[in-house]
Parts: sequence; C-alpha cells; structure tokens
Amino acid sequence: MFVDQVKIFVKGGDGGKGCVSFRREAKVPRGGPDGGVGGKGGDVVLVAVSHQNTLLPLRYHVEFRAERGTHGGPGNRTGRDGPDLEVSVPPGTSARDEATGDGLGEVLRDGDRLVVAHGGRGGRGNRSFLSNKNRAPREAEPGHPGEELWLRLDLRLIADVGFLGLPNAGKSTLLSRLSAARPKVADYPFTTLSPVLGVVEQDEQTFVAADIPGIIEGAHEGAGLGLQFLRHVERTRVLLHVVDASGTSGRDPAADIALVRDEVRSYLPELLERPQLVAATKHDLDSGGDALDSLERAAGRLGLEVIPVSALSGVGLERLKRRLLATLALARLGEAVVEGA
Repeated sequence: MFVDQVKIFVKGGDGGKGCVSFRREAKVPRGGPDGGVGGKGGDVVLVAVSHQNTLLPLRYHVEFRAERGTHGGPGNRTGRDGPDLEVSVPPGTSARDEATGDGLGEVLRDGDRLVVAHGGRGGRGNRSFLSNKNRAPREAEPGHPGEELWLRLDLRLIADVGFLGLPNAGKSTLLSRLSAARPKVADYPFTTLSPVLGVVEQDEQTFVAADIPGIIEGAHEGAGLGLQFLRHVERTRVLLHVVDASGTSGRDPAADIALVRDEVRSYLPELLERPQLVAATKHDLDSGGDALDSLERAAGRLGLEVIPVSALSGVGLERLKRRLLATLALARLGEAVVEGA
C-alpha cells in the first residue's frame, strides 16, 4: 500500500540531572563540590533509506521518543548522552511542524539525515556553581526537556522520468513494458490510484520512471485527487506526456496534451521548463493516422518530439528508451552546470 502523507509525534530525550556531591577522602576535610553534569538527551532523526518508497510503516507507529541522558555522578562524572532515535523514511520526504506549518527540511538521498526534535541539555552539577562567594554549593540543575512536536511528513517521489497523461492513456501498460514494474492495468479510468516506480534498462544504463495517476481537468485545484498526484512530478527530471493516439477514444490527442500541460502550469509553472517528450500510445490502433497527425502538429508548435509507440506490439519502445536516456543525460548535465556555477 502506498502512503505519501502521515502525521507523527516526536520527542527528543530529556537531559540528565546534575549531581550534588562533595569530595570525601581521608585527610581531605574540605574536598569541595564534585557533582557532575547530566548527559544530553537523544535527538529524533529522520534517515533516508533507498529501499523504502512509502510512509506506510509510520501510519501504524506514530510516536517516537528518544532516550533521556543519564544523571551526573560524584567525582565529576558526566552522565551518558542518550542515543539518537533514527526514523527510517523514503528519500524525498519533507517534514513540517504541524502546529506552525514551518518547514523543518527534507531528506533527498540515501543516508541523508534530518534532526526533527533535539534532545535536552544535561543539567549542571554543583561543581559548576563553585565561586569565591560560595565554596560549598548545594544546588544543581535538572535536565532540560527535549523538544516535542507533531510533524507532518510528505513524500514526493524522486524519479528520473514522470509519466503524465489522462486516465486510460496507457501509462501503466507502457511502464509495464519498459520495466519490471507491474502496475494494475484495466479498461476503466483511475486504475492507478498511487504512483508506481519502475527501473528501465537500456544499453547497460538504467533510469527510474514513475507512473503518475491520471490527471483530469481541475487537478491543480484537487479534482480527482489531483494535488496528491501532481506533487509527485516536482522531483522528476524529465516529463513524458503519454497520449492516446489511437483515435478510438473519441478524444482529440492535441486537446489532451494541452489539458495536462495547463494543469501542470496551474500547479507549478516552472515544471514546464523541464525537458519533455511525448509518447503517442496505442499507435497500432490508429488505422487512418489522423489522431497521430493532429498530435504531432500540436506538439510541434510546443517544440516537443512525438514518439509513436505500441505497448502491445513493442513498436517504438526501443526508440523511446533511447530518447529518454539522451534527454536525461542533457538534464543531468544542466544540473551539474548549475551546481558548479
């Protein structure tokens, strides 16, 4: 089951208490204070793990409390710090304070770490209060409490290529032919209700493709769960518009691609600045070629390349994979230039 939004409670560990103690040794009648400092409480840390691609485990385990630090001891012994509590999440997870709405950060790559609740500082022992005026302090601090808050975690999938299109455009079937992914495929709208990832291999190279559930008119305002779907496009490098070019659906392919682009523009305009290709699916069913011609004219006006494909016969699939790899290479090169600037 795919889950991309959860709410969890996190609490950093409390700091340990400071110690009140005096040195007691033979022939040392006034040894002075030697109470140690308490240990720091553990932090709660989000850790990105690449083998995880859903927040489902956090739906059933919603409370995370790090251990407290141990108390300071006599002989100036400092308490042990509480260990950090690591919470595993998929790469692409962001954290937000549920109460204030403030963003705390995100983890994007395997191994990235984000502290979401700091542990409390340990209390000072009585040795810390020694002064010329007070040679025998009998006070110590309690440990400071750890941070606690409710978090909203949001997952935006990280993929190289995002498949965009209307329901029943053939996105799931295309992904199943390009990769080992097995999304649900059926002849009715909204068969895919959550994004599906697949690894595509070609010429000893691989890339990750995401089948984004069908976009409908008004998706940028939430129609058809559009907001939940569209946000998964944000971290894709290349957009692949998947359009039914069979002419059998009664729809105009040129109007379909315009509708999807309008919804993406309304949601986040800069997404349309990313490299884009068009996969004209069900090409083998277009006996007259009128639907494909209409799509190619519309895409040409937008500067987009159209690649006719048939998931049934396999026509065009090799060409599509090679064009996606070439487009990805250019996108990555652009990212490297920006990072090095």
